[in-house]
Amino acid sequence: MENFDKITYREELKARLRRFALNLIELSKQTPFNSESKVLMNQLLRSGTSVYANYRASCRARSKAEFFSKLSIVVEEADETEMWLDLVIFSKINDSDLAKGLWTESLEILKIMAKARKNSNP
Repeated sequence: MENFDKITYREELKARLRRFALNLIELSKQTPFNSESKVLMNQLLRSGTSVYANYRASCRARSKAEFFSKLSIVVEEADETEMWLDLVIFSKINDSDLAKGLWTESLEILKIMAKARKNSNP
């Protein structure tokens, strides 16, 4: 992949992760508040927004090793986000179409990030 293509791809992925984080915030706003939803949504927002933040940090890595390390965090956070979404949906705290769509998107993001990490092994 040429350098320009890499830059374009990274910017498009950043935009996708930003949309994902913003949609998680919207899901949180639409979720009825109770003690269970408070815990799950708090964890979901932490991990889901961390995917975006850590991917941005990985794009500014100073070495291949640092890029791999940051991307490893992204993979962990993406996996955790998928798990929280799974619990939110199957506990019926919020099993809306938005929640289900975010769960599908979280799986796609996890696959993309895991593949990127595998391909960037230092």
